Amino acid sequence: MNSLVIDLPIYSPVEEILNPLFRSKGVQLFIKRDDMIHPFISGNKWRKLKYILLEAEKLNQKHLVTFGGAHSNHLLATACAAAKFGFLSTGIVRGEDLENDTLLLCRLFGMQLIFVDRESYRDKQNLFKKHFAHDPDAHFIDEGGSGSLAIIGCSELIDELKEVYDHLFCAAGTGTTAAGILSGLQKNSVPTKMHIIPVLKGADLLKQEIKNLTQGAPFEFHPDYHFGGYAKTSDELLTFIKNFASSTGILIDPVYTGKMFFSIYDLISKDYFALGSKILAVHTGGITGILGMAERFKF
Repeated sequence: MNSLVIDLPIYSPVEEILNPLFRSKGVQLFIKRDDMIHPFISGNKWRKLKYILLEAEKLNQKHLVTFGGAHSNHLLATACAAAKFGFLSTGIVRGEDLENDTLLLCRLFGMQLIFVDRESYRDKQNLFKKHFAHDPDAHFIDEGGSGSLAIIGCSELIDELKEVYDHLFCAAGTGTTAAGILSGLQKNSVPTKMHIIPVLKGADLLKQEIKNLTQGAPFEFHPDYHFGGYAKTSDELLTFIKNFASSTGILIDPVYTGKMFFSIYDLISKDYFALGSKILAVHTGGITGILGMAERFKF
């Protein structure tokens, strides 16, 4: 696909985190800083949207319609991408009409918001038809940007790596990003072991979905770091996030990256990794997720 407008240069360096724990256990931890790609179209959000936007442009559909909760990083990323690349945008929001920092930013980027009850929200195709069947310019984007085009975009992360790591960690909600990275490892015949941290409780279906999306590619699945379920947290996790940020200068969020980094630190402390292991953690962005839990942090 050729495009005159869909272009966002990738700036996502890899940097090492130094910590006495890592030195004592004989391992190294590096971060792929996808959070630095863009302030709002950050992390896996840009990777997921890239080929979706190209498809919408190819179809000459200039109105992006997508879905998310009231604190959705995906809604914000889509709103900003639409403004940047000349699309209109509408976000169908799960739950009651309200105001918050994330939705304010969506509106500032020109996104129109439609609030729907949780039951109606389950059938996204029906909602799209209900509101936009009359609009030939409307382009359906699934919640979180998930889908086959998103997997292609996420797989490109592996192309950017300049060295091979023993282990690679990624948080997972829908599994699209993890499936994309796994696909990239397979495509490039990289021997790195993939580790997936589900951020929701009872993730057996997610595990199977990732297997289906990657034709059974091998990975390690760590289901015990969900802290109660999707968007659930605890004082232990919030304390870890505060300590991580204050010791590294890198922000992580309680929904995705906080749980992933907690798992890595915990596994290192339990001697899970062999001496000399090099570990890469993918920072998938989404820092505005902190705003939805601001009142939980205590200083």
